[in-house]
Parts: sequence; structure tokens; C-alpha cells
Amino acid sequence: MKGYRTCANRILYLRATIMTEKILILDFGSQYTQLIARAVREANVYCEIIPFHKPVEYSPELKGIILSGSPFSVNDEKAPNVDIRAMVARLPVLGICYGAQLTAKNFGGRVEKSDKREYGRAMLQVEKSNVLFESVPSHSQVWMSHGDTILDLPANFDILATTASIPVAAFEKIQEGHQPLFGLQFHPEVYHSEHGKRILRNFLMEVCGCSGDWTPAHFISDTVESLKAQIGDRKVVMAISGGVDSTVAATLISKAIGPRLYGIFVDNGLLRKNEFTQVMETYRQLDLNVKGVDAREHFYTKLAGKSSPEEKRKIIGGTFIEVFDREAKELEDIGLLGQGTIYPDVIESVSVHGPSMTIKSHHNVGGLPDHMHMELVEPLRYLFKDEVRKVGLELGIPPEMLFRHPFPGPGLAIRILGEVTEEKVALLQEADAIYTGALKSFGLYDKVWQAGAILLPVKSVGVMGDERTYEYTVALRAVTSVDGMTADWAHLPYDFLGHVSSEIINQVRGINRVVYDISSKPPATIEWE
Repeated sequence: MKGYRTCANRILYLRATIMTEKILILDFGSQYTQLIARAVREANVYCEIIPFHKPVEYSPELKGIILSGSPFSVNDEKAPNVDIRAMVARLPVLGICYGAQLTAKNFGGRVEKSDKREYGRAMLQVEKSNVLFESVPSHSQVWMSHGDTILDLPANFDILATTASIPVAAFEKIQEGHQPLFGLQFHPEVYHSEHGKRILRNFLMEVCGCSGDWTPAHFISDTVESLKAQIGDRKVVMAISGGVDSTVAATLISKAIGPRLYGIFVDNGLLRKNEFTQVMETYRQLDLNVKGVDAREHFYTKLAGKSSPEEKRKIIGGTFIEVFDREAKELEDIGLLGQGTIYPDVIESVSVHGPSMTIKSHHNVGGLPDHMHMELVEPLRYLFKDEVRKVGLELGIPPEMLFRHPFPGPGLAIRILGEVTEEKVALLQEADAIYTGALKSFGLYDKVWQAGAILLPVKSVGVMGDERTYEYTVALRAVTSVDGMTADWAHLPYDFLGHVSSEIINQVRGINRVVYDISSKPPATIEWE
């Protein structure tokens, strides 16, 4: 097993064992690059994103290359560039937006600033039948986002589609001795391109010859075998939070090595109501070897008198490390650290414009001690969140755990504005439980991306019966989003909000006023701290 002891060898081995065919996406800095990857994965084809400046490894499983969009113009002095000729000599290539313009320019075409810039919806007219547009209507809506346009195509290139504003919306290269080469000026990966997923699927299946058999079941069986090979007879320790990523990762590792996985679940006193007990029961049902650690009083003591959001975050992260490190030291012969790192964590830490790649360390636990010097076990590092959930369902993890709303790492501490005390936590837990329960009973929970209650450092006068009160205010927050990068406030029904307000005020002694947050991100953030 020595061949798998280094991080680099471990990653290469894991990558090779979880797929038999692969599409490579070269990232030029587009905001849509992850959407391309998600669309490819939806077709059950494995793909990876790498910065454009990273050399392409032409491994046997590589079936094709996609060139992403970019905020640059191909005519910028420092515009990203790659050797597309070398790529298409070996594999099919699809350029999207900037990738299409770069392709045209590199083969001798002309790309200039457009007099008719296209942003948003446009109607695509297919001019020439082609495998790329098989089963795609001759007229369909697509999504444009570009300031340059292709004025002249190179020799041996043909126009496949146009729009009312631009003469070249899609093209192909016709030349013997080369692999297929296509360019799309529009973005097939976004929702607004009505048949974009079909176009991408045609490229994957019909052009690249992918089989589309990368399913959750195959991922599980392949990953379990790779984990057995990586871990051998060693032991793994892992911080488990009750969240989707750490739970699915722990379940996969447990399937590979059983009780040699030692999970540690720390109750920091900042969880949702009854969450610690409920999560521990679920772990018992999943037959996970997890130790629950009650560290509530320790966290409350460390947080006493602290009101700065950043200071609270640092205290919670540092205290967690302290508790986890103490518990891990009680275990014998532990050499591996399990983590629930997922693919967006990896992608977001890769610099598109710099020469090096830096991977985030210890994403799920906020940074573990350097002195631990443990090799990482990260079975989910090539999965997106929706794929993690699909794998979790296949593993038999309860849906109510997999599809819970996102919950901040510092827990309720950043939903309690100002100093955190045990009393305030108890108030917020009750209010939040009423809010969440009502969302579920009204059939609204799955219609919002994230919801939670926030305890404000504000007291106001109220009247209950013949008594005047002077108690706290709670703000309710609910947003709709795809990935949390942007979010709109959820338009919850007035009767629902009225019901929740009444329930919280009547049932939670210490709260006499409820307000609803109607700000979107940007400019506001989802959490208040």
C-alpha cells in the first residue's frame, strides 16, 4: 500500500477508480463553468474542471474537451490561450462562448467587438443539419452573454446556426485527419437555453462516444473499492457534523472499513433544537461508529462577553479544533483523517489566472491542527452537492437528513446578534423549531433554499393580556437560490407568516415581536453575521 501513501498518488488513484471515461473542461474564468460541469454530470458522464494553463493529461479514459467561456476578450493583450490544434488532433473539442471565439481566432478567423452585443435570450436558427443539433428544433431559445462576435470563420469551417444579431452562433471544422471541432457562441449549459442540455448530450454521446453510465450506484461500488485500497488496514478519524457532506462521506468510508472509522460529533451548544440527539440516533441506525461529545458549557464559556461576528467565528473554530484534537488523541494508531470535501470546495480554491493550484484545507471543520499531519480521505472531492445527495439516497441515508436546509458552520452563534448565551440559544432554538416545523406542515420547506430565525439584540414593548412586556425580537429569513451565491427573499404567504408569528410569540416566553427579512443577496447576505 505504500504507493498510495502520498496525497498526490492517493488523488490519482481515487480519480482513476471512480470513472472509466472522462470529459475535461478547461476553465477560462467564466461564471458558468461549474454549470457546464453540472450539465455533463447530469448526462451521467464524469468530468473535471482544470485551469486553462494546466497541461492536459491525455489519459485513456479522456473522451473529449470543452473550452469554457471567460470574462476576457480574445483580443485582450493578456487573454487566456491554449493550443487547440494540439487538442483536436487527438480528441473532439467543443468551444463555448469565449472558447468558440478563441477557436475561430486560433485557426485564422476574425473576432471583433460587436456593434450588436448580445446579453440574454436570443432565438437560434439552425442553418445546417449536424450531429450536434440532432433532435433540436430549427428554431429555439438560447442564452447569450458576449461582447465580441465572430465576423469571419477560418478556412474549412462551416456555419451551423445563426441568430438575428450575429452571423455565427454555432460552427464546425471540416477537415480530414482531425477529430470533430465545434463552437457555440451561446451558453447551452444554462437553464434559459431551451435545448442546450440536448446539444451537450449530443456532443458527449454521439461525438465523444461516452456511454453515460456514471451513476450513484457505480460511484459507490467503485469508491468503496478505492477506499479499501487507500486505507488498507489503517484507521480513520473524522469530525462529523450531521450535515449532508460529512454524513455521506462517513457512510462511504464505513462501508469500506466498518468500525475502523472513528467519528466524532461535537455538540457545541449551537445546534438546532434536539439536533444532537436526532443525529446521533440516525448515525446509530446507519451503523456508524460515532462518539458524541457534549462540549456545550465549554463553548458558552469561551463565547461569554464576545459580540463581534468575526471574533465569535474564530472562537468557535478554535474551540472545535481544541475539542476534536483532544478526542482524537485518545484514539490509538490513527493515521488518516476523513473529510467531506466536495468538488466546489476544490474548484473555488483553484486560481484560473495564476500558475499554481492551492486546495482548501480542512474545509468542513474549519481548519484542523497542522501538527496532526494526517493523510486525507476525501471520497466526495469530485462530486457536486446534488450528486452527494443522490449518493446518500443510494446509501439509504434518510431523506430528511439529506435534504435539510444549509446550516452555517458556527451554528446559531451567527443567528444570535451580539453576545451568545445559553438563554439566548434556548430562545432561538424554540423559535427556529416552530418556524421550520410550520414550513414543513404548510408544504413550503422544499420550496425555499434556506430558512432560519435570527435573534436580534433588540427588546421592544408588547402587551399580553393586561401585562406589558419588554422582550426580544426575532427576524425570520427565507431565501430561494440555486447555489447560495445569489439569493432572492422567498415570497411566503401572509397567512403562513401570521401563523408563525402567533405561534412564536405565544409559545416562546421572552419573544414578543416577529419580523420578516425581505432583502436579497446581493446586497444583503443570507446569514445576518
